Amino acid sequence: MKEKIDLLEIKEEDLAEIEKELVEENEEAPVVQEEKPSEEKRRYQGRKRNQAPTREEVIEAWDPKTKLGEEVKSGKIKTIDEILEEDRKILEPEIVDSLLFLKSDLVAIGQSKGKFGGGKRRAWRQTQRKTKEGNVPTFSTMAVVGDENGHVGVGSGKAKETLPARDKAIRKAKLNIIKIKRVCAGFDCSCSEPHSIPFKITGKSGSVRVTLIPAPQGTGLVVANQLKKILNLAGIKDVYSRTAGRQRTTFNLIKACIDALKKTNKK
Repeated sequence: MKEKIDLLEIKEEDLAEIEKELVEENEEAPVVQEEKPSEEKRRYQGRKRNQAPTREEVIEAWDPKTKLGEEVKSGKIKTIDEILEEDRKILEPEIVDSLLFLKSDLVAIGQSKGKFGGGKRRAWRQTQRKTKEGNVPTFSTMAVVGDENGHVGVGSGKAKETLPARDKAIRKAKLNIIKIKRVCAGFDCSCSEPHSIPFKITGKSGSVRVTLIPAPQGTGLVVANQLKKILNLAGIKDVYSRTAGRQRTTFNLIKACIDALKKTNKK
């Protein structure tokens, strides 16, 4: 028993010496402080993997690449109308995000559901390319953005998957933002609210012709269902319409409507 006790005492002494050496080494070694992540990194780390960044986060993390972007970021340009009146080219979607509060929607341009195409149209138009390895699908879509206060934009995107195609379409729609003029121009309406277009206008694209006519307050949007999305996001509440040509070609129908809205600023 005595021998066992002596061995235990020796081990405890050795451990005490080792602890002293480690303490001395730690005191001599320089203390390295861990870098604290910035607020932007914390927000991105705390967000879920599939959750898109918010508008404020996108603007904070934005690093302008153009002169126009630097002017907007620094606060030199405060409204989007200053850019559109000077007819300056917008090459960064963050410019529009920082100056406007936009809403977005997708236009139904795809094939109809159902065995014989009797269902509703989809927002995605799918095409296939034949290769030796097999069929390569491609998805395309059209997006509309607007602030419901006289600003609207339309863009189309194409990709091998649906979500990248949607993001491309929304990005292009922001780059193609335009300003439209809204007044009360109905022949039997005398209110002072800007709820309609100033005069009768016609836009065209391909074989499609879209004519927009001012309407009195309370009439609503007497247009095709897909054109209602554009006019709602543009802030137009009452209008008559007349169309001609192959209206089932939704791409040309939307482009013709945008071409007509562009003419509202002409005198």
